[in-house]
Amino acid sequence: MYLSHFGLNEPPFRITPHTEFFFSGANRGATLEALLYAITHDEGIVKVTGEVGSGKTMLCRVLVERLPKHVETIYLANPSLSRDEILHVIAADLQVDSRGERVTILLRSLQEKLIKLYAAGRRVVVLIDEAHAMPLETLEEIRLLSNLESNRHKLLQIVLFGQPELDAHLGLPNMRQLKERITHSFRLEPLIRSDIDSYVDFRMRGAGYRGPRLFVPQAMKLIARTSEGLTRRINILADKSLLAAFADGEHQVTAKHARAAVRDSEFATARRLPAKWWLLGVGLAAGLLFGAAFTMWTDLAARLHGKARRLLPRRPPRRPRRRRSRPPSAPNRSTPRPRPGRRSRKPRPSPRQHQRCPHRKAAPPPPHRWPRCRPRRPRQRRALPRTLPLRRVLRRPQQHWPRSQPRAPPSRRQRRFLQPLPRAESSPRSALPRRSSGSAPRPAGTIRFSYLR
Repeated sequence: MYLSHFGLNEPPFRITPHTEFFFSGANRGATLEALLYAITHDEGIVKVTGEVGSGKTMLCRVLVERLPKHVETIYLANPSLSRDEILHVIAADLQVDSRGERVTILLRSLQEKLIKLYAAGRRVVVLIDEAHAMPLETLEEIRLLSNLESNRHKLLQIVLFGQPELDAHLGLPNMRQLKERITHSFRLEPLIRSDIDSYVDFRMRGAGYRGPRLFVPQAMKLIARTSEGLTRRINILADKSLLAAFADGEHQVTAKHARAAVRDSEFATARRLPAKWWLLGVGLAAGLLFGAAFTMWTDLAARLHGKARRLLPRRPPRRPRRRRSRPPSAPNRSTPRPRPGRRSRKPRPSPRQHQRCPHRKAAPPPPHRWPRCRPRRPRQRRALPRTLPLRRVLRRPQQHWPRSQPRAPPSRRQRRFLQPLPRAESSPRSALPRRSSGSAPRPAGTIRFSYLR
């Protein structure tokens, strides 16, 4: 329809898998080379997964075309078969007569045929597309088919193509044996923005276009955001954009044409992300509803609580207890023990402690008016001071100080009364002259002993 308008030889964006339009960018080309290596080197079971429309069928068709000539291919496009049916389909492709045969006899005939092909230098590979749709019993039969092997090599290679649901099936406990047999696992990732530009340009060049790029950057940005990198969606949006540009009579696809293609696509409306203002409005409305509901709930709870308190019988008022006063005739009576469950109070001082209190000289007041003064602490014995008192120094002039305690310098009072004495005065105290009762003068060099009295 628009081929002559844009100078194309064939439609560039077909939905059907056209092997001439295989895009080897992203990880498609590397995955294809890895599959060829695994099949030609007897690697057992291989798994390839990807989202819907990511190009699994295209990869499978290209793999069939690029396999060597000595490899015989069995392609199963509809694998929703039972255990016996899949055996009959594989036997029919290998030209093994399976009519009226039991499963055990069919497996033996199939093994003999595979051994003959291996002896002739040929390999057999089974490509199963849409493997996620296979029943679990059929998957178990696939595992049993992988046991067909010779002394050194596998007789049958199996490649599974499926959606991410295939990984969920293999993750089941009863499928762990099949999962252990998988030697290689590949995943087709969606295309990124730069790969989408290269993919569209590659398709246009493959269809015969020789001019400048038709899709402007704004249109490519819109197509990439809507398609989410899936090749099938890219083909649909690009084809509709070309049709919209042809309808307007333009030779370039603009953002207007891409926007018209997005509006015409059902998957775009189904997976369109809400705008930021829409998210903000939804969040604000949810917050208002939550606040109103919380306010109503608290108001209702308060009303119910008040109504319940009015319905309950009221307790009589509690009469205050009278404190028992301690009789003044028992001054040494200890403080009564506090009752369990009540807060203990500090013990009040006894009358004797009250009399010892320095600021209370009168008679002790009644017990309910006792002051909260602290009781007198018992007198503690002090350690031996570093300097002996003056009385001990005069009584024992020959006492020597221990080395562990250095002698402190004499105080002013000691220097007044301790004057240097001659050696003759170190005699006993009775040898010193006594002071007479009269007013006779004191001999020189004597000490005034009235201080000691």
